[in-house]
Amino acid sequence: MTLADFTTTADARPASLRDALGDRVLFAGDPGYDAARVPWNVAVDQRPYAVVRPETPEEVVEVVRAAAAAGLRVAPQSTGHAAAALADTDLANVVLVSLAGMRGVTVDPVTRTARVLGGSLWNDVIEATAPHGLTALHGSAGDVSVVGYTLSGGLSFYARAHGLAINTVQAVQVVIADGSLVRASADENAELFWAMRGGSGAFGVVVSLELDLLSYTDVFAGMMLWDASRAVEISHTWAEWTATAPESATTTLRVMNFPPLPELPPFLSGRSVVVIDGAILETDAVASALLAPLRALAPEMDTFTRIPAAGLLAVHMDPPGPTPAVTAHSMLMELPAEAVEAFVAAGATPGVFFAELRHLGGAIARRPEHAGAVASAEGAYLAHTVAMVPFPEAEAEADDAVRAGLAALERWKASNLMLNFIDGGADRDAGFGEAVERLRALKQRFDPHDVFASAHAL
Repeated sequence: MTLADFTTTADARPASLRDALGDRVLFAGDPGYDAARVPWNVAVDQRPYAVVRPETPEEVVEVVRAAAAAGLRVAPQSTGHAAAALADTDLANVVLVSLAGMRGVTVDPVTRTARVLGGSLWNDVIEATAPHGLTALHGSAGDVSVVGYTLSGGLSFYARAHGLAINTVQAVQVVIADGSLVRASADENAELFWAMRGGSGAFGVVVSLELDLLSYTDVFAGMMLWDASRAVEISHTWAEWTATAPESATTTLRVMNFPPLPELPPFLSGRSVVVIDGAILETDAVASALLAPLRALAPEMDTFTRIPAAGLLAVHMDPPGPTPAVTAHSMLMELPAEAVEAFVAAGATPGVFFAELRHLGGAIARRPEHAGAVASAEGAYLAHTVAMVPFPEAEAEADDAVRAGLAALERWKASNLMLNFIDGGADRDAGFGEAVERLRALKQRFDPHDVFASAHAL
């Protein structure tokens, strides 16, 4: 038996939603529908049954209740960076709840916490926290949603010292399947709180998070860049360097191939480059000493220095706006010389293609006490491949490229995945790990009729 057995017939659904939600609900053909349905990853052509853009928690309650009453499912989405993962779900009977209109951050500098509304971006958080000398375990791009990133793990340039961002969540305010607006924390709805930290979108629409913050006014961070003709030398040196790097250092290695575009800076346009970037939570003297083996390689550019903590958002040079792409990733247990060679070869893939290694370990691998479903990640490195999709017909070739890049590293692959990096076709169970069976049991308890469709389905 399904939700539709209890609810409105298919022919009556549009009128039912319109009666309940008025002009806030957009159907195919309505003005604004096409703009509202487009995700950040514009390579994904998502076409939900309807789109609603609530602006308050109470409006989210109305949307969930109206959709359930009409026999429809609900998919929460803040930005659509994970739209490729959601694309594995048939959206023909799904109401997409776009939280783009629910942005705002309140900072308590005394407790070093922030309350973040469900559609907020990391740019919003850093803008609010920086005046207080605070920051957060944010990702590498300012326009990523706080909720999606954090409740799926959250891998930051602070991570080897401070762990995954998901462990900074102190409370979640969420609309669950029966239309109730509840607060989940260690003291309230504790089982739901456990499940939300990893299962998030499968359990409800998050309208706010309460997060712990970090006391960093500034940080030693930046990037080094070389021509990709030196990728073998640079990559081997970085791999050897990370083998002994302290937990205070979180860095990435990338081979990046760019087309000749006027909007790109000259040092990137039409070039293939190798880049090392990240942050080192040490004094200037200690950080500089740590970087000496890399600086000995005479980078063409070297921006590592003491910067305001807010500047860390820009170090990774992620795309500044919506971008069409396909990606894939795997976790690596080790990075021997042979694996480095395979990575460099993958980085030479033709087209607008990026191959990346993120250094893991340290606090990323340690599960804190009282953690949720997802709290740590095994593996020494994360391998990530990205290919741009300039037009729809290029998607299949791009998908083949990102998967071929990872196949070259198969011998060193771990069994787990990071939920943040999962796109279409990947095994979500590998992201949930040992928590998957308990998550499924709690899904049956809190959402017995499977109202919520999630990018990371259970």
